[in-house]
Amino acid sequence: MSNRKAIHYWKCDRPSAFYTLTNDRLTTSDSFLIEKSLMQQLEKWFGNKPFSLRKAGGQGNHITYLAEYGTETYFLRLENGPEGDDYMEIEARVLDLVRETGVPTPKVYAVDATRSEVTFSYQMLEFCNYPDLNKLHKERNLDLVNLAGHIGGNIAKWQSITPAGFGPFDPGLLRDGGQLRGLHKTYPDYYFLNWNKHLNFLVEGGLLNETEAEDMEILVGRHKKYLELDHGCLVHKDLALWNILGNAEGIKAFIDWDDTICGDPTDDLSLLACFHSGEVVEAAIRGYQKIRVLPAHFLTRFWLHLLRNIVVKAVIRVGGGYFDRKSDFFLLGSGATGTSLRDFTKQRIQTACEGLQSLKQIKDL
Repeated sequence: MSNRKAIHYWKCDRPSAFYTLTNDRLTTSDSFLIEKSLMQQLEKWFGNKPFSLRKAGGQGNHITYLAEYGTETYFLRLENGPEGDDYMEIEARVLDLVRETGVPTPKVYAVDATRSEVTFSYQMLEFCNYPDLNKLHKERNLDLVNLAGHIGGNIAKWQSITPAGFGPFDPGLLRDGGQLRGLHKTYPDYYFLNWNKHLNFLVEGGLLNETEAEDMEILVGRHKKYLELDHGCLVHKDLALWNILGNAEGIKAFIDWDDTICGDPTDDLSLLACFHSGEVVEAAIRGYQKIRVLPAHFLTRFWLHLLRNIVVKAVIRVGGGYFDRKSDFFLLGSGATGTSLRDFTKQRIQTACEGLQSLKQIKDL
């Protein structure tokens, strides 16, 4: 096993990044072996009483199943990448801590990332039988501005969790002593990790030219003093509508904490700005302010983190071929295309740069 100390963001920095989504690359033989092993684990949990197992589908980076036992249904997430990543145990601990703050998350019934009995990491979770909010948004069945206020309030709640260190957490420390600690000593160590690599990748991929990348590097460097943090807070790091379950009445669960870190309190708010308008983001900020005061130099830090996050999103989108996808892809809105996603991504990078340079208001997004 290896930790994530060299990883800024798993989906673009893992050694096997971009080789295709997990569910798409499974052969029939792979599926058979995984399901056989999974059935053996379920027999240990459920005993000889009857249960069933079926694929849950999904477009994410995990293999997913539903197990039915009596009147209960359980959600199973598996990770079988070649890196032997063991972050699922971190995520399980974070799910419990977040739920203790009053934020809804699925209960964790079992987790094992050691690969000592099976060839994959797995979680057995409470099944939250609600759609993700991105589905409702694409169907135009969501009051997103109103909902954003509730999202912001929940962000403020989970920021009461303040682990030691910065960046991704150390699974070894969690396993040996129950400690949740980031792998980096300083926040700039994490923020700038693979920064030049990501910019160069976007130049090679044709999304940026060399002058744009150099200007971005200089611009962020000019503001790096705002990244000096005495301590961090819990950050979801993949906060998007497809990672929130619920209905038109409200939020039922925040899911997929497998990229969670200890970082800056503006980070998750800026992640919303990778996808949504200034009106939506401002609503989230108002919801946040009902519970927590905005940090010092909020606007500068917000633009710094929007820029860092949209660069990461751009790397994933270029490397994963997202700009060639059709409207049925989960990241695209109704009627949108890969080309329109490319244009939006480039525009949002430019807006983040302009925001940082002249401290534009968030409503200008």
